[in-house]
Amino acid sequence: MIKKIIGFALSAVLFALCFPVGAQQSAKVLRIGHVGASGDLSSPSPNLESFRQGLRALGYIEGKNIQIESRYAEGKLDRLPSLVAELVQLKVDVFIIGTLVAMRAAKQATTTIPIVMVLSVDPVATGLVDSLARPGGNITGLTNLARDLSGKRLELFKEVVPEISRVGVLWDMGDPSAAIGFKEYEAVARPLKVDLQSLEVRGPNPDLESAFQAAATGRASALITIRGTLFNRYLKRIADLAIKNRLPSMHEGIQYVEPGGLMSYATNDANQWRRAATFVDKILKGAKPADIPVEQPTKFEFVINLKTAKALNLTIPQSVLYRVDKVIK
Repeated sequence: MIKKIIGFALSAVLFALCFPVGAQQSAKVLRIGHVGASGDLSSPSPNLESFRQGLRALGYIEGKNIQIESRYAEGKLDRLPSLVAELVQLKVDVFIIGTLVAMRAAKQATTTIPIVMVLSVDPVATGLVDSLARPGGNITGLTNLARDLSGKRLELFKEVVPEISRVGVLWDMGDPSAAIGFKEYEAVARPLKVDLQSLEVRGPNPDLESAFQAAATGRASALITIRGTLFNRYLKRIADLAIKNRLPSMHEGIQYVEPGGLMSYATNDANQWRRAATFVDKILKGAKPADIPVEQPTKFEFVINLKTAKALNLTIPQSVLYRVDKVIK
């Protein structure tokens, strides 16, 4: 009788030990579809790494309970729809997307797979969601509404360089969000009595030298760069050309200022992408995108490169320096 009891006890212990293993083996690894406009698998974007950090902080471990399926267009925006379609065929559990072209492709490709966006354009004006408070459909996420900052950038520009009256605007004609950006700058430039000169280029190999030559010919005295996928590979080149042509420059992200751009006023991309992980977490736990309000940032970073200011023989007013969040020396 004692042997039977011991036998039952051992069987119960073995069963208890085996059960968690079986549960782990049967647990589903959730797949997150990521579509990047630039970069590749060997050199993923810093934004994706920030997103991964956000996921890890929430307890997600790649290969254990999640898998990120990344596809990269390598700067060729026309490839984005096919990459989105590929991930739809894989039946990923949720998308994370950071470009307008890819968002439009995803919205057209699926009405069932949840999509988390991290965009710099107005998702309501571009038809991606019904409203920020009630996005509806299968899309939610974050928008930094960089376009709403266009007027603030020009105001800061005039404080730093009061004599500017004509500003060259460098933008990618092949990027729909850049076209929206140029129109926004046109609208806010008029009240500030600033003339804009369009310096449009087109990928995949933009003729930046010709654009800066056009700025010189048109007597532009300053430069604004509208951020876009195309320019991610030419940040240092753009900064060098601006300094060479004696053009103070304002940008839409710190990544332009670190290699030599003069100033930037924008949201912190890394924070935005880390925050996006919380949206994915909610969705993977059962929340519907339609019920998750689109989030807007409350903090913006003003960054100045003093080394570049010195190279341009430009003195930054103390009143402006008081408001700077980060100085690059």
